[in-house]
Amino acid sequence: MRKREAVTVAGGFEHARSVADAILYEGYLLYPYRRSSGKNRVRWQFGVLVPPAWAREHGLEDTGVAGSAEAAWQQTECLVGAPPDAEIRCRVRFLQTQRKNVEERISDRDFRPVDSISLGDRLEVAFDEAVRQEFDFRVSLGKLLDGGAKFAVGIPGGEDVDPVLDDEGRVRGRTVRKRWPVTARVTMSAVPVSGVPTAAETPEGAAPHGLHRLRVRIDNTDDGTPPDAPRDEALHRSLLACHVLLGTADGAFLSLLDPPPWAARAAAECANVHTFPVLAGAPGERHVVLSSPILLYDHPRVAPESPGDLYDATEIDEILSLRTLTLTDEEKREARGTDPRAAEILDRTESLSPEAFARLHGTIRPPAPHPPEVEGADTVVIGGVPVARGSRVRLRPKSRGTDPQDRFLDGRTALVEAVMTDVDDATHFAVTVEDDPAADLNRWYGRYRYFSPDEVEPLPAPGAEPGGEAGGEVAAESPGRSGDRR
Repeated sequence: MRKREAVTVAGGFEHARSVADAILYEGYLLYPYRRSSGKNRVRWQFGVLVPPAWAREHGLEDTGVAGSAEAAWQQTECLVGAPPDAEIRCRVRFLQTQRKNVEERISDRDFRPVDSISLGDRLEVAFDEAVRQEFDFRVSLGKLLDGGAKFAVGIPGGEDVDPVLDDEGRVRGRTVRKRWPVTARVTMSAVPVSGVPTAAETPEGAAPHGLHRLRVRIDNTDDGTPPDAPRDEALHRSLLACHVLLGTADGAFLSLLDPPPWAARAAAECANVHTFPVLAGAPGERHVVLSSPILLYDHPRVAPESPGDLYDATEIDEILSLRTLTLTDEEKREARGTDPRAAEILDRTESLSPEAFARLHGTIRPPAPHPPEVEGADTVVIGGVPVARGSRVRLRPKSRGTDPQDRFLDGRTALVEAVMTDVDDATHFAVTVEDDPAADLNRWYGRYRYFSPDEVEPLPAPGAEPGGEAGGEVAAESPGRSGDRR
């Protein structure tokens, strides 16, 4: 490969790193960033590849695209136009859990496990951390077409012991960080796509070297976890937030979200399980793909106004930063002792200037009037049918200008939980998807999906006549989609 071409893929990988890192640590630690918070007692929610025996025991057989579903494997399929001698680069990234235990010193040689060690203004707290792991593979497209390639991933366990010192440098205890072995298998293959026009037949956007469906499957191969083990134990040998970067300098990938018409059928036939590939790298480039358990749009990027990762993308940066500033001194003390990343968030947030907060606030637009179909704050009339809290609707998300995760809900039915008005005076429905196994939990937690009136179709309630009206409530909060920072 020529040097210029090598830089193209390497540069694309580097350009995608900030978004990939945000995926890697999504949900790693949630506001208020202290261990005692209930939100931080159930962690690791995306891209979790668990041991296969444990997955079978717990009936984890879902093969949908949602990366929030735990499974023993994930699969990426995407389209690439390249000659057989093209080199395909694959980078697999995930987190490995690391348990931080805290031990108090009771003699010169003896220590005992404790929940935490108080060091005056400081606190050292036992907590589960994580270590980033990254593996690179290179293989020719021809080899993938001729039987494929398999690569073994193996990470040994380990233990690190570090002293805990007080302000005068005396040993008050120690931290013991333990990791368990993680094993996986990466299987890559490719098949040619038939029925695709040549570049001569369709000069704009056609694959000059033929189109191929590229597949990357990642399996957790651990065989040491008992099937009936608790989830925390299974996570010790799991791949967390697993995602893939693919690149080639000798061809180009096609968008699965917005494929050219001549490749639309081939794009629809790509089978992605617990992950979904989008074009990455600089806008307009097609040499790199990021396959993520969190559904993204093509060429995603972290907003330039964001001063750093907050790990909790279900919140908007400005709101989350302001909330962090309201933590009490004791809460901040615990957060700092919970994890170094929590301490970094506190330090960064407390040092934000007024100008930085102003950038987080974004663009202020003049309020728009209510659309004519809005009867009031709690009811919207769609096609002559009043829709309010308790109404059933069919979701029809827009094809452009919307959250890419919503695209995969097209045609699903949902229950309207609230009718909301945002800061721009626009109306939104907060809904829960009816066949979502986590619907009750999301309803209890207040975690909804949001759609505008032109993205839903009214449905009759069970046992009710079409067009029946349900009572509504006024909701005073402002909606925000998951991943607002992306």
